[in-house]
Amino acid sequence: MTAGEARLEVRPRSSVRVRILASILLVTMLGMVVAGATSYVAARERVLTGVDERLTTVAESVRGLVSGQELAAPTTPDSATPSATAGPSASASPSATAPDAARTFANSTEALELVMQRLIPERNEGALGLIDGAPAFIPSTATPFSLVDLPALVERAVSETADGSVRMGTFVDATHALRYVAVPFTVGDGSSTALYLAAYDLRAELADTNSTFQTYSLVAVAALIVVGLVGWFVAGRLLRPLRELRETAASITGSNRSARIPVVGHDDVSALTATINGMLDRLDGSLTAQRQLLDDVRHELKTPITIVRGHFEILDPTDPAETRETVALALDELDRMSELIDDIEALAVSEQQGLLSLAPCDVLELTEQVHAKASALSAHRWVLEQTAPVVVDVDARRITQAWLQLADNAAKYSSAGSRVGLGSLVDARGELRLWVRDEGVGIPASAQERVFDRFGRAETGRSQTGSGLGLSIVQSIARGHGGRVELESEPGVGSMFSIVLPGADAGLASKPTDTTSEPQREDPA
Repeated sequence: MTAGEARLEVRPRSSVRVRILASILLVTMLGMVVAGATSYVAARERVLTGVDERLTTVAESVRGLVSGQELAAPTTPDSATPSATAGPSASASPSATAPDAARTFANSTEALELVMQRLIPERNEGALGLIDGAPAFIPSTATPFSLVDLPALVERAVSETADGSVRMGTFVDATHALRYVAVPFTVGDGSSTALYLAAYDLRAELADTNSTFQTYSLVAVAALIVVGLVGWFVAGRLLRPLRELRETAASITGSNRSARIPVVGHDDVSALTATINGMLDRLDGSLTAQRQLLDDVRHELKTPITIVRGHFEILDPTDPAETRETVALALDELDRMSELIDDIEALAVSEQQGLLSLAPCDVLELTEQVHAKASALSAHRWVLEQTAPVVVDVDARRITQAWLQLADNAAKYSSAGSRVGLGSLVDARGELRLWVRDEGVGIPASAQERVFDRFGRAETGRSQTGSGLGLSIVQSIARGHGGRVELESEPGVGSMFSIVLPGADAGLASKPTDTTSEPQREDPA
């Protein structure tokens, strides 16, 4: 197995479809996780803040009932100094009543009894009244949990409020997570110290938030599944042209190059498909042209090779005259084959548009130069019929090559001493025309298209020389400039070949010269 075959058998670990889908799902999942986590943390913080606000309100209500004076906000166990008082945003418990400043209590037990009567625990709240650190009162209504059953919390609250300050904290054990406030006070004869302890079950308070987040998680998972299914289907449809491209490319061989990819839609993928189809068309055309060129070259070389071989096979080496004659004939055929090879190279270069060196060119001067060069080709009356005073962007060397090729053809197929006209002008459509006009044998209408084919020749009744690639070269040079070659011919009257180049109207202003035709000049050979 060769290295090339080994590379063809390499398969990707995962398809583009899978990678696209994985990327979509990953980004979607990250977005859902970030959004869900942020929402959950914000909602949880609101719940906990609400619990602290309600506990602060409870503490204020207790002190208000006892003394009728505003109470400093409770502090956490970690702080030795009281926190700021609750502002207007703190809402009182629905069961709390306005403080009675005129009421007096004989002792702390009486005051604590009033507090327990007035403050009714809310949902998820428990309360307990203590006298000298021992439980003395419980709420008259049922509560979700009993603080009496939490001696560790009671002991902690008593210890924290030993200095007489209000304390707020969090108590967590194996079964509970409570946020509590402890409000101590002493009234009346001061014989006893009362402590009001209220606590909220944080797990119960967060239950709704946790349930909402669980629902969100289920919906998010379902959404990811839906996104995955839709993404798999959409990615498959979008990537179908690429799969068809791979299959089409694999099916194209030297004998089967007609397969193309169907273009569906008007998006980037369809544009890519159209571009690939265009590339396949160009490759097909290039391969067809190469094969045709090889067939034509094989056909053209077959004749001189056969001639040379035949003469050498019957050559008598002992006959000096025959030897000289055969050598001369062989050299002539080799010269013709050398000319053919040069023309093939010129044709190949002319068909490569990227090799053109475009630059501003004065057409008037170019016309005069071509006329001067053509005048030396043969014994004809070379006439400069007209010049175009414009400047255009062309490859002057290639245009000269094509123009002189037309002049050479005119000289070959017209009698010696006859008139051959040459000129340039900008027509009404803004196109630049460079022509050669002869008075030769002309070309039949049926052969006018064939003369531009490689090795194509017209049957004119005259001896034919050259490789038959001259007009193909001229046409390739014209097409390389975005133009064309036009032919007007009539047998017995003559022919006129014109190289037509676009965009000459823009160059009229670049050379301010009188646009009238110059007088015709004849250069007799």
